[in-house]
Formats: sequence, structure tokens, C-alpha cells
Amino acid sequence: MNTVKFGIARRNINPQVPVSLAGYFNIRMWKSVSDDLEVRVLSLEQNGTAAFIIQYDLITVSDELYQGALAAFKDAGFSAIRPDNLIMTATHTHTGPEVRSNRNGSASEYLPYVIAQTVEAVREAMSTMTDGTLSRGITSDARFIFNRRYWMKNGTVVTNPGKLNPNIRTSEGDIDPEIPILAISQAGKIKVLLLNIVNHTDTIGGNSVSADWAGFTVRTLQAELGAGSVVMPLIGCSGNINHFDVSTNMVQTHYPEAERIGKGYAETVSKALPSLQAFSADLKTFGKSIPVDRRRLSRQEIADAQAVMDKYPEIEVVGVSGADLTSEDLARQTPFALKYFAYNLLSMRESTEPFNITLTGISFGEAVIASLPGEPFVEIGLALRKDIFHGKLAFAVSHGNGGSSGYIPNPWNYGRGGYETTPRSNPFDTMAASKLLNVWREIIR
Repeated sequence: MNTVKFGIARRNINPQVPVSLAGYFNIRMWKSVSDDLEVRVLSLEQNGTAAFIIQYDLITVSDELYQGALAAFKDAGFSAIRPDNLIMTATHTHTGPEVRSNRNGSASEYLPYVIAQTVEAVREAMSTMTDGTLSRGITSDARFIFNRRYWMKNGTVVTNPGKLNPNIRTSEGDIDPEIPILAISQAGKIKVLLLNIVNHTDTIGGNSVSADWAGFTVRTLQAELGAGSVVMPLIGCSGNINHFDVSTNMVQTHYPEAERIGKGYAETVSKALPSLQAFSADLKTFGKSIPVDRRRLSRQEIADAQAVMDKYPEIEVVGVSGADLTSEDLARQTPFALKYFAYNLLSMRESTEPFNITLTGISFGEAVIASLPGEPFVEIGLALRKDIFHGKLAFAVSHGNGGSSGYIPNPWNYGRGGYETTPRSNPFDTMAASKLLNVWREIIR
């Protein structure tokens, strides 16, 4: 059927307490607010079947946030919300507060505030359900998307090797410029717009709170759609993707870059809206919780990490603040970055319990939204969208449903180089990508 009941709501989640911004190797205590962070809620219901999408302008949906929200929903009496009909995701902004309690700079007071704001937004969305009609489409924008892992002339792979680096040979992998679109309209006006954009949300740096380019996309399109609309730019599998064009020396780490990219995506989507096609389908949800093993450290990895620790005894890597420290520092092999990664590798030795991962799908017949944990590489999203969900308008949504944050490379990326495959950045077993895709094949049968 073409009609679905929907409810929408938004709440501000700007930090109210001292807390570090997430996404880099060092502590970055927030100092100001450049633009607002939100939690956005979409509640859906059709013929007794309910589904929910909750998106945060945060680095990820940590397990603490996911489990805490589920407990709060139960306490609030939201019995319609279950793990198999809920996708909680994040825009992955690197200028939002840290929500992983095991990371330096997190604040115990911030997470309860976010959860409380989420509960209020869910309550509003569920209490304002109204009828809407479905439409769908797809567009494409390759202007801002690059595979950030590069084969170098020495035969290794380096992440973010630097602009105009003469030692770059070619990029290692694919990109996915397609942008699936799902809309819900009322009286001929779009009220809900779901987008699936594959790009990293890390264009600004510094100590000012911002939703990055995703915030500009949201605000630009909501202004066009009018009051009472909600736009969710669901972030696709972009673990090895970012916006840096290494063939130029243009500045791409400042606030105007977030505006350029965010408004650019909004322009592309806006042009596609008149061509959206109405369609009829039954709302269905499906999901499964599975264990995913942790990364196993080899004796050689442990020995190499200890050697680095011993080589730089004077360098402190815990509780450090100051200039932004990113993957580019590892690419340059700076002593701090080397010791930081060695310290984090050695800290993982005692962790053996598998991660509990919840995969959730929400479908309207030929349109399907599927969650994945952490930061999968783009090829994983392409396999999900083009192979497993072949023929459907498919959204592959990263940073979903807690479990753990971290990169999920393809099996063939290991052993080549690049920081996403290091144990510090990827706590999952090296075959995690294959397992997740195989489970999705089973779920949709």
C-alpha cells in the first residue's frame, strides 16, 4: 500500500558539560558551538507493523548509547520499540562530543542527557503519527568522494598520504557516488527525506561543535521543504572514503569546506526530488543479533608494539590535548602516532569477549534500509546494496546499533598498510566483513 503512518521529531543535543570532541587521537575539549547537533527520530507504522529510525549528530552510536536508550525506552513504556525494528545511527561528525566511555575526554554526564533528549523526541514522534505517501528515487554525486587509501610507489598502502604526494601511485579501492532517496509526503509536500550518502564527516577539526557537512545538508534541504520537515542523511559505508582530493593543494580542513560539501549534496538531492516516483509496498522489519569475534593479536604484533613503546619512553599518549592528531600523523610516521597506536594495541590484549552486533532491516517492498556496525569499507556497502539486495533501492547504513565502533575492512585489505587495518582502529576479527554479509544473505531469505 502507498500510505504509511509516520511521526517525526528533533531535539538539540549540544553539550552542556565539559567534554572532548570525538574523532581524533587527542583530547579536544569543546569551546564553542558553530552549529547545532540534533537527534532526529522517524516513527513508522503500517497495518500494525512499527519501525523506528533514530539518527544522531555524533561520532557513532556507542554500545552505551544504544543499550542505555533501549533501557530508557522500556522505562518510558515504548513497548513498540524492539531491536529488530529499530535502526539507531550517527552522522559520524568529528566535531561532536565523545560518547564512548572508554575514550579519554568522555563525560559521564553527557550520555544521560542525550538519552533523555532521545526519549522526548521519540515520545513526540509517536504521539503525532499521521498519514503520508511514499516515493523513491536515486541520484549521484561524485564531486566530493575519494577512496582515501592509496597504493604508494614502494608497494604499500597508506591512508591519507598527503596532498600532491609524489609517491602516490593509485587509489586502492572503489567509491560509491549513488544517493538513494526515500520520501514521505503529505498533501503533496515532502515531510521526510531519507538519503544514503557515502562519505566521511570530517571536514572541520578544531574545538567547535558542529554537525559538519551533514548538518548543512539537513538545514539546506529542510529550509527548502519547509517547516515541520525532517531530513536524515544516513551515512553509508565510508570507512575508506573521505573528501580529500590529493591531486590538488586546496584547503579542505575548515568550516567553509563543510558548507561547500553539505550544500553541494543538498543541491544534487534537490534537483532529483521532482523525479521521485510514488510506490506502494508493505512495511516489514527484520533483524538478527550475532556475535562477532574480536581481533586476535599475533606475537609479532605485540612484540613490535612493545618495541615502539620502549623506543619512545618520554612521549605521553594518554590524556594529551593540543593540536589535532589524525591519521595523517600516522602516515608521516610521527613518534607520537606510532606510540599511540602501539599503546592501544597492547591495551587490547586482555579483551577476548566477542562483540554482540544487532543487524536491523526496514523495508517497503523494493526499498530497504539495512544497518551495519562501525565503519565498513565502501566495497561492503556495495556488496550489500548491489549483490545481496540486487534490484532494490537499498540503503546500507553504517554506525548502527552499538556493538562497537571501529573500521571493518575487506579481508584483502589486511597486510597492505593504512591505519584502518591496525588493531587500534579495527577491533573486529579480520573476517568480520564476510560474516556480516553472510548473515544479511540469511536474513533476507
